[in-house]
Amino acid sequence: MNHFKLHRRSFASVVALGAASLAFPALRAQGKLEKTKVSIAVGGKAAFYYLPLTITEQLGYFKAEGLEVEISDFAGGARALQAVVGGSADVVSGAYEHTINLQSKNQMFQAFVLQGRAPQIAFGVSTKNMPNYKTVADLRGKKIGVSAPGSSTNMMANLVLSRAGLKASDVSFIGVGTSAGALAALRSGQIDAMSNIDPVMTMLEQKGDVRIISDTRTLKGTVDVFGGPMPAGCLYAPLDFIQKNPNTCQAMANAIVHSLKWLQTAGPGDIIKTVPENYLLGDRGLYLASFNKVRDAIALDGLIPDEGAKTALKALASFDPSIKADKIDLGKTYTNEFARRAKDKFKA
Repeated sequence: MNHFKLHRRSFASVVALGAASLAFPALRAQGKLEKTKVSIAVGGKAAFYYLPLTITEQLGYFKAEGLEVEISDFAGGARALQAVVGGSADVVSGAYEHTINLQSKNQMFQAFVLQGRAPQIAFGVSTKNMPNYKTVADLRGKKIGVSAPGSSTNMMANLVLSRAGLKASDVSFIGVGTSAGALAALRSGQIDAMSNIDPVMTMLEQKGDVRIISDTRTLKGTVDVFGGPMPAGCLYAPLDFIQKNPNTCQAMANAIVHSLKWLQTAGPGDIIKTVPENYLLGDRGLYLASFNKVRDAIALDGLIPDEGAKTALKALASFDPSIKADKIDLGKTYTNEFARRAKDKFKA
């Protein structure tokens, strides 16, 4: 009990601090970084879902804020989160809804800058293994590829299945990562369907390997699937990390918002010049086609919409009985305090 009291009290004091520092944003902005070395865990860095993180790193925006950032790449968001829970990384670059999941297990994590305003996940069935696919019910007993079990790609598949009256236990989920391994798993027939992110899904779609049945790569598609705006990739961390390192979190938010601003006017050629060659998965043309598909989904200013947080909670509660909507304090799952200052700083 005391543990929660302490949490609540320290949370209140952070809110008070936040309010006080709004009056003197310049003072806060100059604040000395509590930590200059920060480790960020990410699940599938080469995917467009994490493009703002890659741009921030490649263009030196973390360095410009006085940070030395080490990014560790994992097979999916659930694995990246495990690294932070286990203490081997400070911050996760991953899906916002994990903060809700964690709170339902009494672990307080908070998102503090948004990178994606749509999940960018597409769910498709293999044209080779399921040529006669008609409805979602046909997936019963099938193998579905996801980036990693428990990741956002898994959550989207669960949602699509639950709407057709199927439970997660009616299928087998297989972790296939988010790059070349995912392409190979589907093309070789090891899996019957896949829920994954770009560029992988566009590459499969354009070559006729999958038939897309559900798509959140655009804002419109996201509203169709989730019933409202759905915040996606963001930086999130344990609440006590954010409370102890507000200036460091501000520097990270600044760096990400700086790259979001850059991305607003960047052309496909600028992206190709900036990302590492291996991100293109050997096909520059398809990589660019994928970028044009997901461009709409990249956040503009780092702010997490309140409506979006509600959509995420509703979606999770709809298929996960362990998440009780009335028991979740959404206000603790995210803060726009840092992103708002960064937005002002870069006029994003």
